[in-house]
Amino acid sequence: MFAYDLAHWTTFALAALALTLAPGPDLALIVAHTVKGGRRAGFAAMVGIWTGALGHVALAAFGLSAVLAASATAFAMVKWAGAAYLVWIGIQAIRGAGGLAQAEVARAKPWRIFRQGLVTDLLNPKVAIFFLAFLPQFVVEGAGPAWAQLALHGVLIVATAALVEPPLILLGDRLAAGLRGHARAARWLDRGLGGVLMGLGVKLALLER
Repeated sequence: MFAYDLAHWTTFALAALALTLAPGPDLALIVAHTVKGGRRAGFAAMVGIWTGALGHVALAAFGLSAVLAASATAFAMVKWAGAAYLVWIGIQAIRGAGGLAQAEVARAKPWRIFRQGLVTDLLNPKVAIFFLAFLPQFVVEGAGPAWAQLALHGVLIVATAALVEPPLILLGDRLAAGLRGHARAARWLDRGLGGVLMGLGVKLALLER
């Protein structure tokens, strides 16, 4: 079971690394939260996105993502729900810029940001369809049940992200630390985060199947 040759692993590793490093909504969300809230915020967003990605891997492994690929109605419903959610939390970030005490933000932030990352990833139908299209390319006849191979390679994509994204968060936190110490800059960081979230919502709304 799971008997693959070196060429298979080399091809998969290069593809997974390229996918992780490619700029996209997930990386944009992680960077925006890191710049605005520091490493705790960045890691919370990252883990939320990973959890959502693992949810999509499970859906792809058991064939449920095919529903989104085949149904225009299902695709549209998920897309518009995700877009509305992103725009809404973006507006909240802009409206609340500088309006909460630092202690309140510190208490509320990690779980709220984790939830944002999770819901944002789960409500992106393109992620579901991506896994449905990408993972089957690495299913090898005789290497085990198809669903198990899909799940294995999906988990390994998240594991690749675990090697790349944490150093980026630590670097981003260090570069932005000085800005967060100034109240005026912190307000603009809030507004910047809100703008990123709203921009991701609009981008998702404009997606076509």
